[in-house]
Amino acid sequence: MSRLIINTHNKKSKISKEIYGHFSEHLGRCIYEGIYVGEDSQIPNVNGMRVDVVQALKEIKIPVLRWPGGCFADEYHWMDGIGPKENRKKMINTHWGGVVEDNSFGTHEFMELCRQLECEPYINGNLGSGTVQEMSEWVEYLTFDGVSPMAELRKQNGHEEPWKVKYFGVGNENWGCGGNMTPEFYGNMYRRYQTYCRNYGDNKLYKIACGPNVDDYNWTEGVMKVAANFMDALTLHYYTHPGGWENKGPATGFDKETWYVSMNKTLKMEELINRHLEIMNKYDPEKRVDLIIDEWGGWYDVEPGTNPGFLYQQNTMRDALIAGINLNIFNKHSDRVKMANLAQVVNVLQAVILTEGEKMILTPTYHVFNMYKNHQEATLVESYIETKMIGVDEKNQVPNLHESVSVDAEGRINITINNLSIDEAYDIEGIIVDRPIKSVTATILTNKMDAYNTFDNPEVVKPEEFKDFVLTAQGLNFNIPACSVISFIIE
Repeated sequence: MSRLIINTHNKKSKISKEIYGHFSEHLGRCIYEGIYVGEDSQIPNVNGMRVDVVQALKEIKIPVLRWPGGCFADEYHWMDGIGPKENRKKMINTHWGGVVEDNSFGTHEFMELCRQLECEPYINGNLGSGTVQEMSEWVEYLTFDGVSPMAELRKQNGHEEPWKVKYFGVGNENWGCGGNMTPEFYGNMYRRYQTYCRNYGDNKLYKIACGPNVDDYNWTEGVMKVAANFMDALTLHYYTHPGGWENKGPATGFDKETWYVSMNKTLKMEELINRHLEIMNKYDPEKRVDLIIDEWGGWYDVEPGTNPGFLYQQNTMRDALIAGINLNIFNKHSDRVKMANLAQVVNVLQAVILTEGEKMILTPTYHVFNMYKNHQEATLVESYIETKMIGVDEKNQVPNLHESVSVDAEGRINITINNLSIDEAYDIEGIIVDRPIKSVTATILTNKMDAYNTFDNPEVVKPEEFKDFVLTAQGLNFNIPACSVISFIIE
């Protein structure tokens, strides 16, 4: 029997709700068909936004949504996406699938989406191919309340009042698709561009600099050395590629070895956060600059027969565990990790929602976000779980169990625990130090490792009430099935 020890007296950092954020890029069917169908669509919508998708995202308390990219951000010119839709420029989306982007979803539409979702907008500006003036005027258009050319243009386009925009990214992946820059060059460009991203009225921008790809510690070093004093946060991008970048492997039908490779690579997120923070702390000893993981998730080969540039993949119990592990890691680093954005929200990569015409299904990843939502704005507390190493070979061993625990404002204890084994259940003795239990509710998500939902059978993987626990004088004992995610709410 493994022991899970929870000490609610040892309170740690507040878990920012933005850790449970999402990412929407002009890529494949994420925006068009996935979120936005237009006002004239037969699919139920409000101002063009799918009612079913908006409701589903509100259910998981989506806190923040990143847009318009991704690689698309550094070739997006925001003025192409405002004004009468019939007059908006059309362009070829050269990054993603070579399809026509008609710009019918632009600034006003995105801000309307965030209004419906009741979430914070996170806008990524174009540093790679855009000008300082262009970025500066976008901020002015969005947030200036007064007499100015951009404020007048916004009013002409139907929005009298300025919006509130907190999160603003100055470039994306500028080490690659955002310009193939060196860290020092980007750091100086960042300093220049962010200077003209003004705070208008009481709208204060939280300025986000482009950080490293995976373990590019040289990038973190170079950018922090040049620009640490000018940023509020630095980003990190890390995807779980089971087969590597060139041959990522299938989203379904994988074997046991691939499962454990996937878990092992996911757990690397812990090392990446720690090592990048070490470098950041050297140039920011007061730890003022936050770390944001604004692209993460499983990335596999696209579904057979789909456009390879659309990055459409299925979503299995493997993705549920990838989500659970990452969210636990982010929770445990919530003293410095203040936001994370899963890639991506609908129909792209590790999506929480898939659509096909009028149909919509919720993925295993969606259910994990729903099970974890009680961590939002709760306080991380000390927890420890006894583990053993498992796997099919020496190289890709992983701990069998993974957890995080928080206490919310009402005093409820939220426990999320993952069983990474695909064939073994474990008995767990839960010890909660000096804390009597009044009531327990629990939810489980479990199935075979490559189980997934389809439009014909949308509830193959779905959460169920979990009852296999016994209250004890010290806490509670329970059995966690193989390949599962469990959440407890204890009062």
